[in-house]
Amino acid sequence: MNAFAWALAAFVLLHVGVSATGLRALIVTRTGERVYRVLFSLASIVLLGWLIYAYHDMRLDPFDPLNAPFWYPSAALRYATYVLVCLGLTLAVAGLLTPGPTLVGAEGLINKPEPARGVLRITRHPFLWGVALWAAGHLLANSDRANVMLFGAFGLMALFGARSIDRKGEARDPEAWARFAAVTSNTPFAAIVQGRNKVVLSEMWWRLLAGVAVFALIGYFHRQIFGVAAFS
Repeated sequence: MNAFAWALAAFVLLHVGVSATGLRALIVTRTGERVYRVLFSLASIVLLGWLIYAYHDMRLDPFDPLNAPFWYPSAALRYATYVLVCLGLTLAVAGLLTPGPTLVGAEGLINKPEPARGVLRITRHPFLWGVALWAAGHLLANSDRANVMLFGAFGLMALFGARSIDRKGEARDPEAWARFAAVTSNTPFAAIVQGRNKVVLSEMWWRLLAGVAVFALIGYFHRQIFGVAAFS
């Protein structure tokens, strides 16, 4: 494997093999929750930096086998990519701007009288589902091996992470989590379709607009940041 593959494997291992398994609890018993989160954050930043550097270095080599395409996507798929990435970034940004018990460090919010407000009514994991949709959109437009590995890994990590957070939340406080889960859903809009919640735009409209603005800004500066035009 080249440096990109090693960096991606290490990043996935940290977030799935450590954070989402019993190894996390073992480390927390030795270090404490606060120290664990600091160490985990630092490790994530270092590995992400390595991943970005290795990806850029790999892309400069036209003979690297990871630059070879699996297939050649049609031009029509580009419009599906725009929709999925826009939805993904909108949901992810709105999720980060919405206080909720599934955000790191905000688990205590589950004891609020109404913990599921705003975009949490759509899904209790808006950020992770946003990442999954963003990754799916990029998979449609990028068929080379490196990008299939990269965006496939990020999408699967997001979906696996949502299930992991559910399990940890239920284990931490079964009664409070049961109340929260009763009015929310992991899958977007499932609780609303089932009549367990409803969309309240007044609670989320500006956060959704912030997400659309982020999508527009990234799209406009995509070539400068990533070397490839988003809208072409």
